[in-house]
Amino acid sequence: MDAQNPILAPAPAGAPSLRANRVRPSRRVADKILITASTAFTMLGILVLGSILLMLIVEGLKGFSPLLFTQPTPGPGSEGGGIANAIVGSLVLTFLGIVIATPVGLMAGTFLAEYGRGSKLADLIRFLNDILLSAPSILIGLFVYTLMVRPMGTYSGWAGGVALAIIATPVIVRTTEDMLRLVPSQMREAGAALGAPPSHVIKTITWRAASAGIVTGIILALARIAGETAPLLFTALNNNNWFNANLLGGIPNLPVMIYQFALSPYPNWQGLAWAGALLITITILALSVIARLVIKDQRAR
Repeated sequence: MDAQNPILAPAPAGAPSLRANRVRPSRRVADKILITASTAFTMLGILVLGSILLMLIVEGLKGFSPLLFTQPTPGPGSEGGGIANAIVGSLVLTFLGIVIATPVGLMAGTFLAEYGRGSKLADLIRFLNDILLSAPSILIGLFVYTLMVRPMGTYSGWAGGVALAIIATPVIVRTTEDMLRLVPSQMREAGAALGAPPSHVIKTITWRAASAGIVTGIILALARIAGETAPLLFTALNNNNWFNANLLGGIPNLPVMIYQFALSPYPNWQGLAWAGALLITITILALSVIARLVIKDQRAR
């Protein structure tokens, strides 16, 4: 009976079924719609990002001059000046943050990758590190303000360095753990077979094998904290003059300087803010390119 009914009869071998013929055109249409929508939104994102970068380059280049790197920030309503004190202050704060965060992140990442595999303590540390990795930077600034600024009674570069270190540490921890896990276990077993203790194997074999990836994590953490503004508002604040050698009081820095100068009614300050923003963008771009080159070199090896 089925053989006599053209609807119920089975399709010949190798011939596409009627249902497949109905489904395939709809899938092609859906695929084309998805590709078109993805391309359109990608172009929209590129257009927005490109317009922002174009505006930054055009406005920032107007303020570039030799005085930008030799003169301190000017007073309200004055002409001329530069951002030399803010540049030096940002370098000092970033250096403090990285110096504090690197050993902490390196040791924590080593513990998670080498000693804490499968332990509940490592899972807890990894969970807390992921939370800290996505924590708003303004909350970290408030935390350091309560921890250091209020008891000391003054803003300081030390508080700013600690705030930046808290932001950079989870990046280094995550990168260090991931890079150490990529090291083949055979290399550890070879060191253990020679009678070397685990600490010696880590220092001479594992760290050396993952050194490029660890350095990449440090560079990425450096780029992460280079443009942070919110935590510095509560810790280092700002200063239109050169900072004290003891790092007490307001410390001039580029992010807060850009924030304050961009909101000011003075055209000179606004021009310096554009120039500072372009300088930070170029610096972060350079650090990101260096990190990618290091990763590419490690993969080539």
